[in-house]
Amino acid sequence: MPSAIELAEGDPQLIAAIRRSRSLLRRKALLGAAASAVPLPGLDWATDAALLSRVVPQISAEFGLSLTQLERLGPQRREGVQKAAAAVGALLVGKLITRELLLVLAKRVGIRMTAKQATRYVPLAGQAVSALLGYAALSTLGEQHIKDCVRVSRAARHLLPPPPTV
Repeated sequence: MPSAIELAEGDPQLIAAIRRSRSLLRRKALLGAAASAVPLPGLDWATDAALLSRVVPQISAEFGLSLTQLERLGPQRREGVQKAAAAVGALLVGKLITRELLLVLAKRVGIRMTAKQATRYVPLAGQAVSALLGYAALSTLGEQHIKDCVRVSRAARHLLPPPPTV
């Protein structure tokens, strides 16, 4: 499976957006890992849901694909971007992150999340494994979203406004 950088096919704007998104994702995944190490029931799930509901729109915004950015497009351009997102199977591009979407995401990494719950109650080593699995789960979901954003950006390049400059 190609990486996000490979999917960008040398496009400097997309590569810059990927790098910014990955930096953001790493910071958020570290926060999730820290919460996963704490052996309080439900804390890690609540933290992961909160982090995902924040990081996904931020990643989308890096590519000009957030809900608010798409709402500013004309109806035809917005519809074209939505069709491009549907064509590449991008679940979260241009969407409001709802509880139902978070449940779909949880199913994608369900085994990791279940293992994380089980390991966190083993002193020290279990908490470390739980933190590692939490980091991996958030990173996996975030990286998949970055790839989806790259695919949609390439498919709808002529429909999107230029990405924000930093």
